[in-house]
Amino acid sequence: MKFDPKKLKALSVRLFGKQIGVINRLAGDRQFFAFEQDYIDDPRRPTLSLSFKGSTGGLVTNSRPVGRRVPVFFSNLLPEGHLRDYLAKRADVNPDREFFLLAVLGADLPGALVVAPLEDHEQPSGPHPGHDESPEGDRGGEDPLCFSLAGVQLKFSAVMEASGGLTIPAGGMGGSWIVKLPSARFVAVPENEFVMLELARRVGITVPENKLVDVARIEGLPEQAHTVGGKALAVKRFDRLSDGTPVHMEDFAQVFGEFPNNKYKFHSYANIAAVLWAEIGEDAVIEFFRRLVFSVVIGNADMHLKNWSLLYPDRRRPALSPGYDFVATLPYIPDDTLGLSLGDSRSLSEITPDQMRRFADTARIPASPLWPIVAETAERTVNAWEGLAEKELLPGDMRVAIGKHILAVAARIRENPPR
Repeated sequence: MKFDPKKLKALSVRLFGKQIGVINRLAGDRQFFAFEQDYIDDPRRPTLSLSFKGSTGGLVTNSRPVGRRVPVFFSNLLPEGHLRDYLAKRADVNPDREFFLLAVLGADLPGALVVAPLEDHEQPSGPHPGHDESPEGDRGGEDPLCFSLAGVQLKFSAVMEASGGLTIPAGGMGGSWIVKLPSARFVAVPENEFVMLELARRVGITVPENKLVDVARIEGLPEQAHTVGGKALAVKRFDRLSDGTPVHMEDFAQVFGEFPNNKYKFHSYANIAAVLWAEIGEDAVIEFFRRLVFSVVIGNADMHLKNWSLLYPDRRRPALSPGYDFVATLPYIPDDTLGLSLGDSRSLSEITPDQMRRFADTARIPASPLWPIVAETAERTVNAWEGLAEKELLPGDMRVAIGKHILAVAARIRENPPR
């Protein structure tokens, strides 16, 4: 995508193909989002985010300009870390200038959103008081990889071929799978996640379809991606239907209005449970809690706000998404702790009845169903792990470490029944 940054003043925000708002670039490197009046007035409008839902259920329309970054909901659509740096370099855009990064990556975002530069004929005529005319060298590169599923690990949108191979589409758009590449720092991360997803499925947790593929069989990857080699994990996107129709979604950093760098701060798992209880109901809370217990039992420390999401199947009401990003992190960082607080504790070594009471009190949900879920999930995980043939895909020391942790946490849960 080409654009002249001196002329680019606004980005169109489209939900299910209809413009619902505009992100404007103001003087002083500030960005401001405003809803279209038609969207505000529509009583059947599709939901953009619970963060725009007022205390009485109405749409919150007042917002303030954000310096340098784009407003928080949109900032969470952008990739983080190495993936951001790579895509920004490919697009010849400063990775810190989120307005321009969103302009070139907005065609293949999570959910049903498309963000694109407003066409010249759509923009206000004449100078706009407050627009920044000098973005200091930011410019749109030619044919960037227009793909920005949020996250840190290198991953790309892909099309599954009939032969079982994977191809990264030209321009990076239109894929119904996410390809997660191997890590140069940690061994067997794709294999680890593949095994944990299968373990979760056997425990009774809903997870997306996934498979391991040879990196060498993936066509269209940038040349640098082939240097690591090995296996990649392909995960079917749950924000796309079988015919490619988008399903809108948001993660809990967006729900709570937190920038991605705050995904480990300010909120707890009980805060997520409280939202699920209020917006969806008890079944969603039980399923969320089952996944949370499973994460502790397998030693997954990285379940932060962005690793829990809502889908909008009917475009208006939220539902808990399938589980994703299940990785046993303790073999990589042995002394790590939970990404968020669980009943005032971040321990990965145990779950106690006192924690459950504190968790329920904070979330304002009934405490009585929680401990049976803890005990049942732990036992199911132990039994599923013992019969899991896929664990042989893991390096021996990693397999042993994960197995020991599962058994140790389950044993402490058995020894500590509620009083």
